[in-house]
Amino acid sequence: MSSRWHRPLTEHKRGDAWIMGVLNCTPDSFSDGGSFLDIEAAVHHGFSMWQDGARLIDVGGESTRPGAASVSEEDELKRVIPVIRALSDAGCAVSVDTMKAEVMSQAIAAGAVMVNDVSALRYDPDSLGVVAHSGVDVCLMHMQGDPETMQNSPQYDDVVEEVSAFFEERIEKALAAGIQASSILLDPGIGFGKRLEDNLLLIRSLAEFKKRFHLPVLLGVSRKSFLGLLTGCPVEDREMETAVAGGIGIINGADVLRVHDVRLQHRAMKIASALS
Repeated sequence: MSSRWHRPLTEHKRGDAWIMGVLNCTPDSFSDGGSFLDIEAAVHHGFSMWQDGARLIDVGGESTRPGAASVSEEDELKRVIPVIRALSDAGCAVSVDTMKAEVMSQAIAAGAVMVNDVSALRYDPDSLGVVAHSGVDVCLMHMQGDPETMQNSPQYDDVVEEVSAFFEERIEKALAAGIQASSILLDPGIGFGKRLEDNLLLIRSLAEFKKRFHLPVLLGVSRKSFLGLLTGCPVEDREMETAVAGGIGIINGADVLRVHDVRLQHRAMKIASALS
């Protein structure tokens, strides 16, 4: 299966950002857990995000919020495969947010064109081969620890250098497994084992990652806790903060913004793209 569902992100020009819509088919995600466990509701929401301007719908069946426990492969498959198949059949480009190789494989068979793995293909030893064999795109994200423990006193001497070293190692592994460089996106993992100051510095340093790796960068800041630390607003009231952080991310070089409220953030993205 070819992943050429789009003009390659490696050819993106500055200010040409895309929106990825978050579709959590989970009971316990930090923002909208439980809202889209029903398959029909999930498909309806995913298609609505597509109509609102998302270029990719990111379907996940396992929460990766801080403190989240893992779910079984069987439960994850039941949650995401029918949704991915329905959205793909409706003409939407879909990514699967998973760390499990079997979920990746079945999602790709159901129509997914990207694997979005918060473990950067480390969690499951078979995942590198699944992505390489299928030819789909893959987002490699940095995370210190795992979702259950990652916010237990994270520490860095130089977060930008340490994330860069991680990317170097994971890109090397991906290329060695047969994954094409043109299929790789990088995500610095805002909120995944990071302190407030680490998150802010990583967003300021997106251009450095672009310059160093010459690969597209995905930025996920939507409604995250570091925004609440800055303004005191609860998770359900952080769209303004999300828009500002995402807009600055675009100006600093982000190619893709992963967001919950696609309609609102698509509007903000257009302004930031025009100004970058």
